[in-house]
Amino acid sequence: MADDCFAHPRLAAIYDPLDPDRGDLDAYLRMADGFGARRVLDIGCGTGVFALLLADRGIEAVGVDPARASVDVARAKPGSGRVRWICGDATDLPPLRVDLATMTANVAQAIADPQTWHRTLRGAREALRPGGRLVFETRDPARRAWEEWTREKSYHVTEIPGVGSVESWVHLLEVSLPLVTFRWTYRFAADGQVLTSDSTLRFRERDEVERDLDGHGFVVEGVRDAPDRPGREFVFVARRP
Repeated sequence: MADDCFAHPRLAAIYDPLDPDRGDLDAYLRMADGFGARRVLDIGCGTGVFALLLADRGIEAVGVDPARASVDVARAKPGSGRVRWICGDATDLPPLRVDLATMTANVAQAIADPQTWHRTLRGAREALRPGGRLVFETRDPARRAWEEWTREKSYHVTEIPGVGSVESWVHLLEVSLPLVTFRWTYRFAADGQVLTSDSTLRFRERDEVERDLDGHGFVVEGVRDAPDRPGREFVFVARRP
């Protein structure tokens, strides 16, 4: 089940305006170019920002996400016809032979259930051609990112055309490592509606992720830093032999 911030139609519609800076995707675009990827699978594609950036470069992109509302937003964007959209997860894929599979924006952490995580890795491997790569990021638990998830640090008012003012803030609910649960609250000024979305992330240690990848037949080629968040993220590059 997708979190309401992705699955609720009203929240999915404002996801992009609330987070307009997607500079984090630049590193993934550079890797796609560097690997010479011509077919890319974006797991957890959300509202389709990365898949559409790939399509703009002439890359054949497939976006998969379990949140139908987010996929509907992606399908409504200009140029969306160049991308193959699938509502589901990495276990719902048709036969593919992609050069690169990605999980951007800490999608890997949102797959908190261990069984679902292992099914995702298995599905990603099956979607890759031999020699293809899986690239994803996850926060370094040692940096304790959740300590910054407070209303004081996150409160923001966003003016959205056609929607009006939207207040948003996050509140930490529980830290029981490796799981961290938090709640986003959204208040729409136009009609006063308040919506909330609870999320749980799994903070995996680097060696745990490397073991999981190895267990699913991947070769870990490297663990990189996220250029826009130095010292905060592990960016895994794994190859299907």
